[in-house]
Formats: sequence, C-alpha cells, structure tokens
Amino acid sequence: MRHLNAGRKLNRNSSHRLALARSQAKSLIEHGRITTTIPKAKEVRGFVEHLITVAKKNDLSARRLVMRDLQDNKLTQKLFDEIAPRYQSRPGGYLRILKLAERRRGDGTQMALVELVD
Repeated sequence: MRHLNAGRKLNRNSSHRLALARSQAKSLIEHGRITTTIPKAKEVRGFVEHLITVAKKNDLSARRLVMRDLQDNKLTQKLFDEIAPRYQSRPGGYLRILKLAERRRGDGTQMALVELVD
C-alpha cells in the first residue's frame, strides 16, 4: 500500500531530491521561469508555492524558514520584497506549468516551462 507516500522519487535518493528542488527553486526565483522535465516541474511547483506562501507572512520566522531552503540572502530578499507582495491577495496557484512541443534531444523526454504567474 502507498499510504503517506506522496511525491515522486525521480530516480534519486532523498538528499539528492532535496538538492534538486532547492536548485530549481533558486533558478525559478532568480529568473522567473525555467525549462525542465514535466515530473520535475510538478515536484518543484509545490516546493516553490510553499516558499511563496510562507514569504507572504513577512516576519522573522518566515524569513528563517525560507532562508533554510534557499540558502541565499539575495534570493531571499528578492522573494520577500518583489515576489511575495505580488501574490498578497492570491490564495495560491503562483506557478504555471506549460508543456513544450519540442522534446529533449538526448532521450526524447517531454519538457515543460515553469513560470511565475503575473
């Protein structure tokens, strides 16, 4: 049975999955959009949306929670000053995942574009 086994393994161990999520979250916050595979996009969505929801509180505890995952002062500052205020009245759904028509050349995996909703 699969009780309490949510999420995808992505052929990685738990520390590698966490590092992947953090890395993609940093890139998404820095650039506003990233291109990745569909399963990775679906996994990073929950991770980043949780960071934005916590950042909307805008207190010291929230800043520490976000800093724990991002580990970058500049990106944490950008999240709290620029990104979180944009979504103050929005109850969720901060990211958009668009499937791309072209596939990855190496293995033909379908790719997706993950971007912040304006």
